[in-house]
Amino acid sequence: MRNALILHGMPSWEEYSDSGLPAPPDRHWLPWLRLELSLAGVDAQAPELPEPYRPVYEAWRKTFESFEIGSETLLAGHSCGGGFIVRWLSEGSRRVGRVALVAPWLDPFGELDTGFFDFELDPRLIERTDGVVVFYSRDDREGVLESVERLRGSLPALDLRELNGYGHFVEDSMGTDAFPELRDALLSPSPGR
Repeated sequence: MRNALILHGMPSWEEYSDSGLPAPPDRHWLPWLRLELSLAGVDAQAPELPEPYRPVYEAWRKTFESFEIGSETLLAGHSCGGGFIVRWLSEGSRRVGRVALVAPWLDPFGELDTGFFDFELDPRLIERTDGVVVFYSRDDREGVLESVERLRGSLPALDLRELNGYGHFVEDSMGTDAFPELRDALLSPSPGR
């Protein structure tokens, strides 16, 4: 049975500590995607990553690797969660299934002081996947657009999908919690399978 890990991004402390808001894995399109993948027979999980408002890579890696990760594992990450996946794939050697990065953020302007993005991007990381698709919108913030350009320049086999008007791919800017383009990208047949 295929499985999937869906990673949230980095909320502000104010968002994270607001008891009136759902936990990060239960916001925006993440619960919708988890359900859609489950309905398609994929065991989908959206873990809550430690201290997401001030992420530390090793803490996130430990939580992430506590789940089963194999050649049929689908990975989806939003913003900082997408950046985490890029680092994890760059530094590791495991083969995974399809990977989707939604508004991936690699902290190109050095906003974090935790060393979260202190790594070398492996230009061959796509070879250890069943394909990597990046969703981005031109009306997202500059740090995300710069991160997408870095990925474009380093990973020529990247599948880039521009969906304008989606902002940072949060429910407010999308106008919905449904994200069928992402579901379809993850579930589409992999080349050579």
